[in-house]
Amino acid sequence: MSEITDLERRITQALDRIRAGVDTLGTVPPMVAPILDDAPEETVAEAAPATDTAELESLRAELEDERTANAQLEERVRVIRRKQEGRVKKLEEQLAEAQTQLAASEAACAHLKAAADKLRQSNQDLRKANAEGLSEPHLINRAMMTELDALRAARAADVAEADAILGAIGGLVDKEASDA
Repeated sequence: MSEITDLERRITQALDRIRAGVDTLGTVPPMVAPILDDAPEETVAEAAPATDTAELESLRAELEDERTANAQLEERVRVIRRKQEGRVKKLEEQLAEAQTQLAASEAACAHLKAAADKLRQSNQDLRKANAEGLSEPHLINRAMMTELDALRAARAADVAEADAILGAIGGLVDKEASDA
């Protein structure tokens, strides 16, 4: 009987050492759990790790801080997205204006090219008539009219080019004003 008492005492001491180790670790190791299951109820209750409420509250506070930071970042992203959408819209408007100016410049250049071709042809006809010794007043009139058309087309091309340059400068001035 004394052997049983001695063994029981040794087992109880071992269980106490295990509980102390488990309390420092905070969890019950899997191989110790069956031993504790066989121990009396009050022993198992003592072996269960106590929940550290301070640590739990600290973790909850950290989680709340992270949620707040996340919400702030999401708001910043929304603001940046709205800004970018505004910039994209403005750039699209500028592109449409530039395309309109380009089309006007191309039309003026095409008109200038056609007038220059007509002037060349008229001058050729006038040289041919002069070489044959014929004085054709209608050829002279046609040459003068063609030359006037060419000058008007050249002026229209210059105006379209100047408008394009002014539009580009205006865009730069607007950008500088918005950046300042």
